[in-house]
Amino acid sequence: MKKEEKTNVMRVLDGKKISYESHLYEPDPTLTGEEIARILGEEADRVFKTLVTVGKSGEHFVFVVPVKCGLDLKKAAKVCGQKSVEMIKQKELLPLTGYVHGGCSPIGMKKPFKTFIHETATTFDRIFVSAGKVGFQIEIAPDDLIAAVGCIVADIAE
Repeated sequence: MKKEEKTNVMRVLDGKKISYESHLYEPDPTLTGEEIARILGEEADRVFKTLVTVGKSGEHFVFVVPVKCGLDLKKAAKVCGQKSVEMIKQKELLPLTGYVHGGCSPIGMKKPFKTFIHETATTFDRIFVSAGKVGFQIEIAPDDLIAAVGCIVADIAE
């Protein structure tokens, strides 16, 4: 029997004694978040994506929003106290966070960034976020994710 592969996200959560359930799917970086939700057999409202931005000041911010929504950049700038924020370039993601596009998680980034999660996350008992690798998702209680990362709950989605 093959031992379950652990991602850095899973090791971080194990170290903090935070409960989660891992879900695997055939890795395909071209899948959309909504397609991943269908593969998992879950509502797209419960599956969240992690987006990394840079503010006018040069400071980086992380936003966690439902896969079926976009990030409202004006709301995002307002909650993090910036004049404006914009998405980072895809080539900057790996060196900055340690994660590739399609496998970015708010948990276990190379260094901590101020992180915001959309307010709808708290309406569910459990939500899904990337486990830090394409093809891996974790299901976690939103309060546990918020505690593990220090997320700020805010209205940030379009």
